[in-house]
Amino acid sequence: MSSATATEIQQEHQVKIKSVISEVSKVVVGQEYMVNRLLIGLFTNGHVLLEGVPGLAKTLTISTVAKVLHLDFSRIQFTPDLLPADLVGTMIYNQKEGKFEVKKGPIFANIILADEINRSPAKVQSALLEAMQEKQVTIGETTFNLDKPFLVLATQNPVDQEGTYSLPEAQVDRFMMKVTVDYPTKEQELEVMRRISNMQFDFTVNPVLTKQDIFAIREQVNKVKISESLEKYIIELVFATRKPKEYKVDELAQYIQFGASPRASINLNLAAKAAAYFEGRDYVLPEDIKEVAMDVMNHRIILNYEAEADNVKTTDIIKVILNKVPITK
Repeated sequence: MSSATATEIQQEHQVKIKSVISEVSKVVVGQEYMVNRLLIGLFTNGHVLLEGVPGLAKTLTISTVAKVLHLDFSRIQFTPDLLPADLVGTMIYNQKEGKFEVKKGPIFANIILADEINRSPAKVQSALLEAMQEKQVTIGETTFNLDKPFLVLATQNPVDQEGTYSLPEAQVDRFMMKVTVDYPTKEQELEVMRRISNMQFDFTVNPVLTKQDIFAIREQVNKVKISESLEKYIIELVFATRKPKEYKVDELAQYIQFGASPRASINLNLAAKAAAYFEGRDYVLPEDIKEVAMDVMNHRIILNYEAEADNVKTTDIIKVILNKVPITK
């Protein structure tokens, strides 16, 4: 394949990505940031956790993105009485054949919307864990590989904590990004209100990308170059969360119980490449790393009780680290 042809294919994919965003905007007003993060997850094979108060179109955005991508989609409403079998499937007895058969659960899809994931107990969440990490599901004695692409997009409500179960740290770490979804602007909310009140909401969207397009874009994102100095910069950022005193951020040391895991380094690299690709570049800039750092690291830093007492958030810590840690040559 000539370089000109490769460039033309890349440009064609860039146009299709913009078309995806345009199609989603027909249904979802605003929330471009959330859509961007969902697409970063899709093109880097990373799961995404969305956190925000009710009514911010988290569920609607995910289901609309799935339609535009023309992928198999399952919405699983997590509830306190949900069982692992409701998620992955179970063995059922076929009286006619006189034997047990596998009945696959809703997890056998390309995009899984785990709605209000923190509403279900640990047993259900652990059933999701194997699928997220290994991309496979075991039912009875049989292991099934999940279809590719496989992406878990989960939502959780940070306000109503009654009847919820905190996600285990091991599971939270398996999400590439935890994205905080904010309120719309006044103009956006006015537009939503007008569309709903005038019955002008059309949920019809056109599929834009095929599975082949998604795999091709993943390859192109993977080929985005990142310099050795920026690779080292990523490592320095992550190590600053583990040993803040060594990076002259002593004021943070008393608040951090555990720093970010090695998955932070891996996902910072991948997400920065995707951010660069979306900008039409085949190389990473420091700004790309800084742009995705908040969403990649905010759920991987575990704070202690002192931080809670002093109202210190992980986002505050990441901002200080981004300001203090230099890029080494």
